[in-house]
Amino acid sequence: MENLVEKIKKCAGNQGVDILGFGGRERFEGLAARKNPFTIFPEGKTVIMLGKRILRGSLRGIEEGTNFQDYSFFGLTWLEDEFLALACYELTRVIEDEGYEAVPVFPNPSEIPPTGVAVEEGREAPNVFPDFEYAAVACGVAEIAYNGMVFTPEFGPRQRFHMIITDAEIPSAPLLEQKVCDGCAECVSACPLGAISHDGEEVNICGKSMKVAKINYSLCRSCKNGAVPNRFGSSLKPDRIGAICSRSCICHLEEKGLVKNLFENKFRDEGFWAIGRDGRPAGKGV
Repeated sequence: MENLVEKIKKCAGNQGVDILGFGGRERFEGLAARKNPFTIFPEGKTVIMLGKRILRGSLRGIEEGTNFQDYSFFGLTWLEDEFLALACYELTRVIEDEGYEAVPVFPNPSEIPPTGVAVEEGREAPNVFPDFEYAAVACGVAEIAYNGMVFTPEFGPRQRFHMIITDAEIPSAPLLEQKVCDGCAECVSACPLGAISHDGEEVNICGKSMKVAKINYSLCRSCKNGAVPNRFGSSLKPDRIGAICSRSCICHLEEKGLVKNLFENKFRDEGFWAIGRDGRPAGKGV
């Protein structure tokens, strides 16, 4: 098995995968069937999470309020649909070449309701979409930050993931011990819509406890400050990586040295622009 892990890591490096983690079946016990990877592959033994960074430069146009389109390509659709999908395919080939079955899984939101009928009594109706946020924590590569987003020690909120479920039994990675989010609440003060509350609640995944804010996603869906509508359904959580809350987190994490991917120059030198609920300027420095 050690040889297989080395082959997976080598392939991941060749494919430009920035984040790689493993979680055994025991890490997912108790997770609801509709969100559990092993509902898709009951004979599976390991979940593999592979991630690629969202380029900080893809957020530059949003930060300046000059170009919102490039992020949707390089930070979202192309990154998920092409760059990551190809890496996931190649890692799946490596595992299958070793005689193990491997199921590549695309990151559809786990809150999408069933779109079919169960094939028999006792089975979940299709389609089952695993909880990627849970899996990122369970595979030892991330935490859930106060702003409700997945943070890694490499990039903070700047990454996306694909998943592989395999019947190869690979040892689980240690859960992430370090705190990436320091609870500064910059996200709360940055949001001009007041969507993020100062009231947080404890979220526990595999014994790892994280404090997460209560968030009004109906307000997030109306955000004009970099949030992107969820491409799988307008009623689902929007993509907030380019929004002011997340960009403010990126600034804070870099300034405090809480992430590994650091740069020569600050992401933000002055206050940010923002549009409030009434459609008028509401941010610092405007």
